[in-house]
Amino acid sequence: MAVKIRLRRMGKKKAPFYRIIVADSRSPRDGKFIDEIGTYDPTKDPTEYHVNEELAKKWLANGAQPTDTVSRIFKSAGIEK
Repeated sequence: MAVKIRLRRMGKKKAPFYRIIVADSRSPRDGKFIDEIGTYDPTKDPTEYHVNEELAKKWLANGAQPTDTVSRIFKSAGIEK
């Protein structure tokens, strides 16, 4: 089972809000997930994000692969593999 760290879209039309989740790569974008590790709000200026560093590092150590956007969020939060 390939595990990914990716974004789950929430919010209304034209006002997206995302949760950073850990999910099986085969599950749909807003479907079943394993764990929620943070939030990301691109509508604010500057963009706002909150990440639970302990959980993020735990999942990265266990082999979860972040998507490109989540990698950029982790980089700006100071979380490295």
